[in-house]
Amino acid sequence: MSQSISVTNEDILQQVKLSCKIPEIVEQIVSRNVIISAAEEAGIKVETEELQKAADLFRLMNKLTSAEETWTWLEKHSLSLDDFEEIVYSDVVFGKLSQHLFTDKIEPYFLEHQLGYTSVVMYEIVLDDEDLAIELFYAVKEGEMSFYDVAHKYIQDTELRRKGGYLGIVRRQDLKPEISAAVFTATSPQILKPIMTSKGLHLILVEEIIQPELDNELRQQILTELFDKWIKHQIEETNRIKNV
Repeated sequence: MSQSISVTNEDILQQVKLSCKIPEIVEQIVSRNVIISAAEEAGIKVETEELQKAADLFRLMNKLTSAEETWTWLEKHSLSLDDFEEIVYSDVVFGKLSQHLFTDKIEPYFLEHQLGYTSVVMYEIVLDDEDLAIELFYAVKEGEMSFYDVAHKYIQDTELRRKGGYLGIVRRQDLKPEISAAVFTATSPQILKPIMTSKGLHLILVEEIIQPELDNELRQQILTELFDKWIKHQIEETNRIKNV
């Protein structure tokens, strides 16, 4: 017969230590305190309606469609209603502070870093044999084989093989420099000569180069990037002062 096992707060803390999560959690605590303090200094206030909207959105994102499901979720995570309200409050404060600090900096940042937001629709096959890679490159280039046929024959990963080597829309910053340099000087659609990296020979089909537009999605992405950099800098400054 199985025995019931009680878990204490001390047990939880010990498991956190053993899982080497302490530095990560400490950084999260410092980040939260830095943000709350900066929001107070900026005079940022949170209205009841904002909290309600944020709570509704939180429940929607976590698929908590009823009060019963919400209470079950809270119990699962050992959270009280006050804890839930604190989570929602923090989300609203973080969002308002990021808007306060960086809304007017998004467009200048985009213009300065526009090249980095260029992306590409691409297909890729990674091979080990240079001679084979060259042979397949010319076979596709001269129409003897399709890129899909090569991918179906030589890609080992099942899902990637089924997609014909399709990687989707890839940002410039997510590519290795040697690959990025070749990809973003291509005239799409174009198959590139095999590119050597530590992973092997990359046979790449560039389908389309996508120039960035500062739409709402990219605005939010830049806002998040700027806010994350700001938080990191604040933490570094806090640690520097602490260690002086």
